[in-house]
Parts: sequence; C-alpha cells; structure tokens
Amino acid sequence: MTKADLVEKVTALGDLTRRDGEVIVETIFGSVIGALQSGDKIEIRGFGSFRIRQRNPRIGRNPKTGARVEVPAKKVPYFKPSKELRDLVNPGEAAAKTA
Repeated sequence: MTKADLVEKVTALGDLTRRDGEVIVETIFGSVIGALQSGDKIEIRGFGSFRIRQRNPRIGRNPKTGARVEVPAKKVPYFKPSKELRDLVNPGEAAAKTA
C-alpha cells in the first residue's frame, strides 16, 4: 500500500474530498515524525509503538573496495507491533498458542 492508496481509503470512509484525505494523512505522518524527532515514544493501542533507538558507532567495510569505513553513531526509528496486530497477521499461530 502506498501513501496515495491510504489517502484513497481515508477519502472513501466519509464525505471527504481528496484534499481533505491528503491533509488527514499528512497530519498523522507529520505528528509521528515530529514526536520521534523530539525523542517521544508513540503508542497506538492495538497497532504498535514507534520509538527511537540509538546505534553505536562501528567499523564497517565498503563492499566494493573492502576498505574499512567508520560508521558514526546514529538514531534510527523502530516500530514494535502490538500483540493484537501480530495475532491478526498470523491467525493460525495465535490459535495454536491458545490450544
């Protein structure tokens, strides 16, 4: 699914114009990005949580030349799905655990 597909789904839910759907989707994405940039954790019950993880500096290799390259420390976004979402994606696995 692309961002355009998501806008279409939001627009189809109600009496909204395509522009209204774009504003809604952009607002949600902007809010998530802004919260992550400020270091906040985002938790959406039944869906999952977004947070920032810190990666330590390390020595990597250039795959083309084999030369050693220093990779600096950086922050990366991380998504952890909720148990409900995992069970919806893997319905047979959830039934096997309860049996």
